[in-house]
Amino acid sequence: MKKEVAEKFITAFTQAQDDVYLTAVEKGWWDKPREDGTIIALMHSELSEALEALRHGNGPDDKIPAFTGVEAELADTIIRIMDYAAAKKLRVAEAIVAKAAFNEGREMRHGGKAF
Repeated sequence: MKKEVAEKFITAFTQAQDDVYLTAVEKGWWDKPREDGTIIALMHSELSEALEALRHGNGPDDKIPAFTGVEAELADTIIRIMDYAAAKKLRVAEAIVAKAAFNEGREMRHGGKAF
């Protein structure tokens, strides 16, 4: 990832992350302490819902019909990640940039992995 793109991504992602978190706070999701494992399980549940959308033909989402079920559930996953990251002051945007840079130097299929 080019440095300029990485910097813009980090800034935009972090700002969006903060907005997502503020919405969650306003909607009462942080009124009580939340257990990390539960929040991560909820992230996982959104991915499971994306899989279910694929299994059922990936039609329009029932809440945002301009998008497919997979698109909406992946968005939900990212929103949950952003919310958690902001609450815990995690540097997810920076980690994405660092991991993408690391992956650029990896062997083809990470050394022969099937998937």
